[in-house]
Amino acid sequence: MRQAARRAAVLGSPIEHSLSPVLHRAAYRELGLDDWSYDRFEVDEAALPAFVEGLDATWAGLSLTMPLKRAVIPLLDQVSDTARSVEAVNTVVLTDDGRRLGDNTDIPGIVAALHERGVEEVASAAVLGAGATASSALAALSRVCTGEVTAYVRSEARADEMRQWGERLGVAVRTADWADAAEALTAPLVIATTPAGTTDALAAHVPEAPGTLFDVLYEPWPTALAAAWGGRGGKLLGGLDLLVHQAVLQVAQMTGRPGPLAAMRAAGEQALAAR
Repeated sequence: MRQAARRAAVLGSPIEHSLSPVLHRAAYRELGLDDWSYDRFEVDEAALPAFVEGLDATWAGLSLTMPLKRAVIPLLDQVSDTARSVEAVNTVVLTDDGRRLGDNTDIPGIVAALHERGVEEVASAAVLGAGATASSALAALSRVCTGEVTAYVRSEARADEMRQWGERLGVAVRTADWADAAEALTAPLVIATTPAGTTDALAAHVPEAPGTLFDVLYEPWPTALAAAWGGRGGKLLGGLDLLVHQAVLQVAQMTGRPGPLAAMRAAGEQALAAR
């Protein structure tokens, strides 16, 4: 167990609105790691290699957001199977012997958030969108969905990508046009991975007895779709659920101690309320 002063940080571009420092600092306070610090740095793909090479022995790890999750892979000594499965690393642990280990905590974070709300297994699911988060959603669904996943996308190119991800991850993926996205809302589990405002028009189509919606946005919150979903009594998860659960796993990897979920969630909720 590490006791000496250590550093960690989140890197990305843009990075100024990241909640990661709030969550990790709350964890350090709860764990009594008074000499640990966690910062944020504006780093793009061009600047990443020099930043990583400049890390000294005081560094315990890095959290990575866009656009660095793929760019970091060539800079690492080892990448977990989970991260390889979606070609995305959001966590780098720096070992005492100087190695850089890459992992993806978004995928188990989604699963852990669902399990926390009692969603252990579903017969089918729908994914709204086809970006980087959608591939992580598919990877998570490979662990909780026993049947077909329907991905609603805007172009045939995106449809091809989602089918390819499905084949790679062992998920039966059917694609459908975004114009039919209202049909997604009847699935027992819907994961929305689109930018703010994209799903607003779907709010009017929430069924009378909806299942579970996992909308990965946390700002603004609730989205129009999430508000309508909750109003109908559906089970609802948001971006903060994902952010907290993936950060809990990062804290565990970087400090060697379990991440304090309750303290981190409370800090995140307080920070969002103050914005």
